[in-house]
Amino acid sequence: MLGYIYETEMEAVSARTQAAAHMGLPNPTGDTLYWVNYDYSGLDNIYYIQYTDGLELVLGEPSEFEITRP
Repeated sequence: MLGYIYETEMEAVSARTQAAAHMGLPNPTGDTLYWVNYDYSGLDNIYYIQYTDGLELVLGEPSEFEITRP
C-alpha cells in the first residue's frame, strides 16, 4: 500500500485534520467532514492513511508499506 504510517491515533487524527483543512473541510453546508480517513491495523499495531492524489501536498511524500489482514 502507498500511504502514511503513524504510531499513535493522535498522530493519525492530526494528519487527517491537516488534510481536511487543506481541502476546506469540514463543509458547513454539506456532510463531508474529511478528505481522507485513517485506519488501524491491529495485527501490525499501526495507524495509517492510504494515499490519494494530491495528499503529498499536505503530508509529504508517501511511503510504500504492507499491512497484515486477518
